[in-house]
This record gives sequence, structure tokens and C-alpha cells, in this order.
Amino acid sequence: MSSKFSQEDDDLLAELGVEVEKKNVGNRTPEEERIIAGFEEIQRFVEENGQTPTNGEGKDIFERIYAVRLERISWQPDCRKLVEDMDHQGILLPSQGEADPANELDDDELLEALGVKAKADESLQTLKHVRPRSEIQAAEEIAGRDPCKEFDKFKPLFEKVQEGLKLGIHKTKRFENNADVNTGDFFILYGQKAYVASAGEPYVNDYGRKDQRLRVIYDNGTEYEILLRSFQRALYKDQSGRRITTSDVGPLFSNQAGEDDLESGTLYILRSESTHPEITKNRELIHKVGFTTSSVERRVADAENQATYLLAKVEIVATYKLYNINANRLERLIHRFLDPAKLDIEIDDRFGKPFKPREWFLVPLGVIKEALQRLQDGSIVDHVYDPAEAMIVKRTNQDPLNNQSG
Repeated sequence: MSSKFSQEDDDLLAELGVEVEKKNVGNRTPEEERIIAGFEEIQRFVEENGQTPTNGEGKDIFERIYAVRLERISWQPDCRKLVEDMDHQGILLPSQGEADPANELDDDELLEALGVKAKADESLQTLKHVRPRSEIQAAEEIAGRDPCKEFDKFKPLFEKVQEGLKLGIHKTKRFENNADVNTGDFFILYGQKAYVASAGEPYVNDYGRKDQRLRVIYDNGTEYEILLRSFQRALYKDQSGRRITTSDVGPLFSNQAGEDDLESGTLYILRSESTHPEITKNRELIHKVGFTTSSVERRVADAENQATYLLAKVEIVATYKLYNINANRLERLIHRFLDPAKLDIEIDDRFGKPFKPREWFLVPLGVIKEALQRLQDGSIVDHVYDPAEAMIVKRTNQDPLNNQSG
């Protein structure tokens, strides 16, 4: 039992027959403190990388230093005895007998032996020519990625998420230490979107922790196989590391709001009662799609005096309450999607000047409703409206929604 009690407590425990092991931990020499601190750095390396450090050509300089340091600690009896109780990972190497007492644990000597010369005012932790480990790991990971041969299959998923972020459907939040990572999750790591495409069978690693190998696809068309725990650590250490929320954030279109839902406004679909010949001929197919933060009835109350409503009364065909969303972006997205069916007519405004109305489309009501449904489930980015067929069809790589203007 480690003694963290006062002398009176120790005496009381002794009377009760409890043996108190007394360790003079408060009087360690600077050399002993340095050895312990050095061993703790090795332990952190093992925790982060899931393996003991090794020394070899091409290895990160810190890993090489830790490998040599581990050998010296393991093989010097005094040093080994000092850290044995700390070695919960079992990383100390088998004893090699008496080591050369002149072979001291000096960081600068370690660096020099490895071909790195430190300046007089620099220590291992402040070497100016050695980047921080987090930067090294980021560079190594990016360099180790392979081109994703199936990226065409994943590209639409990134487009959906990007559109969701623009609209406010998806959010980003700081990644928390040891937070869950599951297949289908999206993240931002080192400034790139990352998608967890698949995961191998879970297993217990050498340190008794669950782990598994992930296949991660990045939005620049590369992929990387990485251990779950390594991916979690990278996300946590990257100051810009974020989770992209993909869970249901509440009703997009609904007449019933949940407790935490924030109303954004109302999307409406209108038909015109104009007597313009072109409109009269296609009245059932011509619709206006718009958005308002007030009531739709109030918005269209003076429709017959507004050119945007074709200087005529309108029929309110459908309304959709919007929640938890950037409604202006959503409106622009719907208009872009329906752009091939934009109504192309010219009318005179109240002052006799020619006017081309916007936000009116020659499209069946069912198509608009399907577009809204596809926007809600995210599949809108996979489709386009084909005016020749008067229906929504699967898009090709040549006509992505995100490349349209607007």
C-alpha cells in the first residue's frame, strides 16, 4: 500500500495490523525525475500508436529516441527498478544484465548518436528543426493515403453532406476524446471531410482495449486504412477536428414541432389566377415556390398589385413549415433544381414596363413535392429535373446539382 497518510494515520494503521509501505517519493534526485519523465513519454507514445517504439532508418526521430531510451532504461538495473511499478503496459525489455554505467540517459547524446545535433539552448522538447509530433503524424497519414478507385461511388455522399452543411441541416461539433466512430459517420480532419466507409471485426489489442481497422474515404479522392483508436486520437488532437452531425435534427417540413425545434419560416407553393393567355393555358402546371417568415396569407394579400405575383390573385396550393434549417439557402436550392422549368414569359408591370417574373416554374405539383421529399432525405443531389420528360431523373456526372449557378 502506498503511503499517502500523515504520521498519525500511519501509526493508526500499524496498530490495526495494516502494513504501510513507505516510499521516499518526495526526495527523488533530478536524475531520477528525468528518467521517470522520459519513461512516461515512451508510455504516451505506446498509448497513441499501439506499439513500442523502434529504431531504424526512416523512422520518426522521436520514435528512434524513445526506442534507444527504452533500451537504456530496461537494461540499467537502477533505472529499471525506478519505473517497474509504472510499467502497466509491459513495455520494459528483458534485462540484459549489467549495463555500462557510462551510458547515461542524456537527450542531447541520444540526438547526436542518431545524427541530430541540438543547439546549446535547445532541449529535446524545443528542437526547432523537429516538428511537433501531431504535425508529423498528420503529414505521415496524408502521405500514406492511397487513391480511392471507387471515389465516384462516394462523391455524391460528400456532395449531400456539403449541401446539408450549407442549408444548416448538418452541423459540425468538436470531436470529444474517445467519442464513438461508426460506419457511415462524417468528420473533418486536417481540413478535409472524412467518411468512414467500413470497419473490420472488433478485437482486443495488446493493451486490453477494443479496436478495429477502418476504411476512411476523404473528399479529395483518397482513402486510408487506419485503426479506430488512432483515428479517434487524430480527430481529438486536431484543433479543427470536427464531427459532422448526420443524425435527425428534427422535422424539415412539418406542422408539428418538437421541444427543441426552431422554426425557420414557411415554404409555399402558389398558382396564379392571372388571365394572361399563357398562364390560362397552363394554369395547373405553373407554380411559384417561395419562402416567408410571416404568414403566407399576409404575404400574398396584395398579390394583384405586385408583379412578382403576376399582378393577380393567387391560390395557396401547399405550405410547409421549416425547422432547424437555413431557409434562404433551401429556397435557392429548390429554385436551382427547378431552373430547367423556369417560366419564360414577359408581362407589363403597373407602370407599363416589361417585367420577367422569377420563382415561377412550368412544372407539375407532384414534381415539386417529390423534389422537397428528396431534399429532406438528401437524395436531391443525385437527381435533376428533366423538362422533356416532365419528371425527376437520376443525374449523370455531367450535370451535378452543385455545379449549377445560383
